[in-house]
Amino acid sequence: MGNEEVGTIAGKILDYLVKHGSSDTIQVKFSLDITNSQLYLALGWLAREDKVSITKDKNIHHISIKK
Repeated sequence: MGNEEVGTIAGKILDYLVKHGSSDTIQVKFSLDITNSQLYLALGWLAREDKVSITKDKNIHHISIKK
């Protein structure tokens, strides 16, 4: 998977969060029909760009757009 694909998936994740608000990673993964690798590479990209906040509650990661 190249940078372009990771960037495209990162954009889809941001769009999803704009429409649905804070979500857990499982919801996002299945809604966008992406693999774990694609999800976490894109989330790493978004976190590095300081666009999302990632929190953990028990064993579930929640993501939201940073304000």
